[in-house]
Amino acid sequence: MVTIPGMMISSSDGPRPIPVIAMGTASESGLLGNDDVVKSSTIIEAIKLGYRHFDTAAIYRTEKPLGEAIREALRLGLIKSRSELFITTKLWCTSADRHLVLPAINHSLQNLGLEYVDLYLIHWPIKSIQDEIKFPIPKECVATLDIKAVWAAMEECQNIGLTKSIGVSNFYPKIIQQILSFAKIQPAVNQVEMNPLWQQKKLVQFCKENNILVTAYSPLGGFGNYVWGHNRVMECDILQEIAKSKGKTVAQISLKWLYEQGVSIAVKSFNTERMKQNLDIFSWSLTKEELEKIDKIPQRRRVYLIGTMSTEPNNIMAEIDAELD
Repeated sequence: MVTIPGMMISSSDGPRPIPVIAMGTASESGLLGNDDVVKSSTIIEAIKLGYRHFDTAAIYRTEKPLGEAIREALRLGLIKSRSELFITTKLWCTSADRHLVLPAINHSLQNLGLEYVDLYLIHWPIKSIQDEIKFPIPKECVATLDIKAVWAAMEECQNIGLTKSIGVSNFYPKIIQQILSFAKIQPAVNQVEMNPLWQQKKLVQFCKENNILVTAYSPLGGFGNYVWGHNRVMECDILQEIAKSKGKTVAQISLKWLYEQGVSIAVKSFNTERMKQNLDIFSWSLTKEELEKIDKIPQRRRVYLIGTMSTEPNNIMAEIDAELD
């Protein structure tokens, strides 16, 4: 079993470690409304391999199977206590209102069967005015997020012990700066799209300067997900060349590069062999020359609100998409 190193983030308990690799649980099927898309047996296998950080969200519909797996892992003795795991979940846009945040995290905790999560994130910097989660979001249902009010509710979640840490996802420097101007508890994490083909250098530097850990999602380009994924990372000539010379996979090269940028990673695979390979990045290094080659890869963002969350243009989403570029 691999022991995954940790990075320190702020929390209600003071600085505490977050495992640098999380197993992501998002899937097309879940986003399109199907339940139980991730089997608890898959999570159990990940725990056996050494995964201790699991990333879920209300929108993924994977909180329940994750909770079932945690209970089963405890029953089997794979972990001695819930505290051995780091669980991240997220506030969806339909609950991004001051009075809806506490009910939302309580619903997630009920799904998970937990008393607290380790990290609770605002999933996107928008509000969706819908009675239930539906994709795509009609453009008239997208509204501006009252970040000051919502952040106050996030702080309350941490203050009353429902989460150890709070943070954001898909947030850009301008809106993070707004949070920092009034926050009593600053964001611990910003989870964003990041991989060798979308390196996010300015955003990563901004977050480091403000003691915010960046977590990279779609570290392999979200390969296999037609909604937002692409195969450009896995088919990148430079990454393939480096992988061949080192006897590693392209995925391992991409994950190693991210690790060496000082960020944590949410990587998703439900295949046991690939789950194992994704943890094999700690006993070797990329050379200076290899890092320089990766640094020069042409950059292109993939995940946009318009086209992913909604098929129709909307001024609020267009502004966020522009800021994230």
